[in-house]
Amino acid sequence: MVSDQLATAPPGVTSSAPPRSRRRRRTGSLAAPYLLLVLPVVLLCAAMGYPMVRQFVMSFQEFGLAQQFGQPPTWVGLQNYTDVVTDSYFWVVTARSIAFCLVCAAVTMALGIAFALLLQQVSTIVRVILQIALVLAWAMPPLAALTVYTWLVEPRYGVVNWLLTSIGLDQFQGYSWLAGNPWTFFGIAATTVVWTSVPLVALMTYASLTQLDEEVLEAAQLDGASGFTRLRHIIVPMISPVITLVFMLQIIWDLKVFTQIKVLQSSAGNNKATNLLGTYVYETGIGGGNYGTASALATVMLLLVLLLTWRYMRSLLKQGDL
Repeated sequence: MVSDQLATAPPGVTSSAPPRSRRRRRTGSLAAPYLLLVLPVVLLCAAMGYPMVRQFVMSFQEFGLAQQFGQPPTWVGLQNYTDVVTDSYFWVVTARSIAFCLVCAAVTMALGIAFALLLQQVSTIVRVILQIALVLAWAMPPLAALTVYTWLVEPRYGVVNWLLTSIGLDQFQGYSWLAGNPWTFFGIAATTVVWTSVPLVALMTYASLTQLDEEVLEAAQLDGASGFTRLRHIIVPMISPVITLVFMLQIIWDLKVFTQIKVLQSSAGNNKATNLLGTYVYETGIGGGNYGTASALATVMLLLVLLLTWRYMRSLLKQGDL
């Protein structure tokens, strides 16, 4: 019957409409990615959307201990934000947090890229061993790593003071690295932050290095380009989208660091001299019971993160990577 219909069709006229089953499969294949995104988006909105909205609303309210026991919150408008920006201690903590964030992010990126380049040069067995070590360091819980660091710098029985005094530096006998000086405190804190961040940067950078075109690198080498020249003018520009993305994530993570500072503060006891934005928000809200001001601080912290990372997000959007 189909052959009869084709035979009776006018000459030069062909049927171009695809079968209905094919159109249905094509429509389903186009809608599948969006359907798969529905559940993650709904879960993300439920897990983060409501807390963010609640925080934003609370930042315009007087919400303290009385409100926790049932008293309705009082709408105060921008008073919480005014109290935050007119507090000189807030600017001290903000400057301290930005400096700590940039130093940790820069050191993390430098060490991570160096490890990635090292992974590219060593043999397969050594590469596997280093990758396992990086994954273990990255997967180690922060509290476990902080416990080890606290033992290392313990004033009386710590390994660091023992090594320094054993080589004749008697001024470090019983020296407290956490409570003695804010600079040494932040040095220990930065070490713990970098320790947990370098593995991810190294592995992501190494993954991008494995995708480079070897012919381009060989051509540059034949043209007489040194290793540093190839790294600067060929390798880094080719993997710059990955480096930019990882650096942006490091800024976000290091600016809102909390666990490392809070745990080390429990051993130091000098919170006012060592507070960063994360611990400052915690002390204002959980510690002081002033949830309205703490919500305003958290909102300002969010705006600061967006401000610091906007340039990198815009460059990624222009490149079409996000």
